[in-house]
Amino acid sequence: MFAPFAMRRRISCPFVSSRLLTVLLLLALTPLSAGADEDPVGPWLQARMREHAAWFSYSGTGEGRPGAMDLWRERPAGAPGLPNFTPPTSLAPLIRAVEAGVVNITTVSPRESGLSGMKRSTGSGFVLTPEGLVVTNSHVVSGANKIAVRLSDGREFSAEVVGRDASTDVALLRLSGSDLGNLPALYLGDSDRLEVGDWVVAIGNPFGLDHSVSHGMISAKERVLGVGQFDDFIQTDALINPGNSGGPLFNMKGEVVGVNTAVISQGQGIGFAVPINLVKDLLPNLRENGKLERGWLGVVINDDRDRGERRAPMVKDVFRDSPADAAGIRSGDKLVAVNGRAIGSYLQLLRKVALLAPGTEARLTLLRGGVTQEVSVRLVARPKQEATEGLVRHAPSDEDLGLTLRDLTPEVASPMGQEAWSGALVAAVVPRSPADEAGIRLGDVVMEVNRKRVKDAAGVRAALAKGSSGASLLLRVKRGDSLQYVAISR
Repeated sequence: MFAPFAMRRRISCPFVSSRLLTVLLLLALTPLSAGADEDPVGPWLQARMREHAAWFSYSGTGEGRPGAMDLWRERPAGAPGLPNFTPPTSLAPLIRAVEAGVVNITTVSPRESGLSGMKRSTGSGFVLTPEGLVVTNSHVVSGANKIAVRLSDGREFSAEVVGRDASTDVALLRLSGSDLGNLPALYLGDSDRLEVGDWVVAIGNPFGLDHSVSHGMISAKERVLGVGQFDDFIQTDALINPGNSGGPLFNMKGEVVGVNTAVISQGQGIGFAVPINLVKDLLPNLRENGKLERGWLGVVINDDRDRGERRAPMVKDVFRDSPADAAGIRSGDKLVAVNGRAIGSYLQLLRKVALLAPGTEARLTLLRGGVTQEVSVRLVARPKQEATEGLVRHAPSDEDLGLTLRDLTPEVASPMGQEAWSGALVAAVVPRSPADEAGIRLGDVVMEVNRKRVKDAAGVRAALAKGSSGASLLLRVKRGDSLQYVAISR
């Protein structure tokens, strides 16, 4: 009565000898006596032999082998790991190659709230050109009377602001002094090619500690934080602390793929950076104009941004005598790329066009009737809202009021202390627009339109579409902890 148990213990061992395996196989295949039908050993042996046969067949293919009772898979000893994946061993060579291009920025500015004396602040940046152009955050140099930039080799230069833009938090500086022309400029990468899980390195001067290094990975892309209508942040778990602002975020090729710009103080290991491709589009504008001069295409987009799908934006209407009209763009065209860079949403189109300076000639790729074609468009300065009235008729929208709305998704609501899907977040307000004149502010949450409850941006637009043209709108907004009604004339 103990034989089956002993046999079971020996056969279950994965290291059973080939000779014993042959004997057991013969036993399993040998016809049993008449009384064997009542003996459970025969079926049991056959089941165990099937498991061992499967184990040997898997180990021979290199695709893995099953665990006990086929509940899981295991790779055989010596089998290769994941394809196209090489785990990093040391980041020291990368850091040595790029750290010379990371700079420490010190500013002196008047104290706020009317206090006497001057305030001294520090930040980070990186060398863009050997001749002395430096990129940093706008808030690092905002209001500064004096800016000093120190390189890792100890050289120090005074700097002036060439241009800056608060909506993207990007600033361009120019160094002055001798010994320019051979500065250690860094290479810029392609942030569109980043994937969640890619390794990244942040270098900066947190709390004034020169050239501190942290590493992590890309946690998410295209994060919208409610800062402005150009929100397009890279989220990373590489540590970013005060003083890191303006410093570079590197990929594993030593290329700058982002400008570190924000951190959620309540969280740990959650930092944000402006994608370097957005910075590339903005830099010519800042160098030529000193600020963001927004280009205008002249189209109305059939906005599908609230459906959560990535799709090429479709032209709903074209303004008469606009750059789009001159280029022959029509209603129904799908805009799939700007200057060779693919776009998959209304927001991407808005960013890529608005960041280009007026006078820039842009190359648009569009899809019309299933056929792809390219057109050249010379952008112009965005006209005032009253100048575009009557040029095109379309349903009222949040943009007619001068608003940019965002859904309060859990990712957006949580850092702001708001309840998800409790309304539509005001992400931007156009100056001198009806919303601006009515007192709507950045960060307000629209909860009702004409006393109808709304839970997202699509709900606001649906309520606006039902309203009568020219009639006033009554919005109920949440501002901080208070609720108030705001009337907007249109």
